[in-house]
Amino acid sequence: MSPDQKTLALRLEGPLQSWGFDSQFSRRNTGLMPTKSALAGMCCAALGFSRGCQDEAAFLDRFARLRMMAIKVPRVMSRSWSAGTMQLPVRRLQDYHTVGGGYDLVRGRDCITVTAENGKPRAKGGQALAVLTHRQYLTDASFGVVFQGDPAVLAKMASALANPKWGLWLGRKACIPTAPVLAGLFDSLEDALRLLLDDKPLDSFTRQEEAETFAEGRDSLPDVPLCFASEGRAFTLRRIRTIQGVP
Repeated sequence: MSPDQKTLALRLEGPLQSWGFDSQFSRRNTGLMPTKSALAGMCCAALGFSRGCQDEAAFLDRFARLRMMAIKVPRVMSRSWSAGTMQLPVRRLQDYHTVGGGYDLVRGRDCITVTAENGKPRAKGGQALAVLTHRQYLTDASFGVVFQGDPAVLAKMASALANPKWGLWLGRKACIPTAPVLAGLFDSLEDALRLLLDDKPLDSFTRQEEAETFAEGRDSLPDVPLCFASEGRAFTLRRIRTIQGVP
């Protein structure tokens, strides 16, 4: 690694995680790996930036230049003293969810309409007011993430994640981390991986890396944020490749 670069290591652990990259309207899916946009949002929350502010714009411009690698780290559970350990399988969980029940869709979200009676849904003029949504989560997932690049940007991220101004979550507010997100700031990628992977070889883990050229990556994700403003969210593409681990 160039002497003017450092490596920031993160641990993403929790019973639920959700990494949206193609969510539209009532369908909120999750990818199988953390997205760069979600981690940018986590850092903006840790820094205390308001959506769409000038500080956010300056940070996202520098954040986009960092190289990111996400590594799937299987969670291990002890079965009993005699049976050893087992790896927990990662599954997608789909949640049946309602939004806006009891609000008048015409007059706005601040106008609460009639209350439900006899178990009937709230409605107005025969129209149900609750919006049904389907939201996906990953269960029992664990990831290591490394960012490489500008030492000043990484140091700022590390300081904020160690003492965040706002709450941190793993993609959605319902997904609370069960371990400190910040693993450390290192002089080399090798040192960061040694900590995250417990000295096991990187080739044995499934991982997602950023590709330097179009030919090197087989997929593109629209997960590089340009702005998080509620009325003007904007993202650009990131070329990636996924490498399967070899046991």
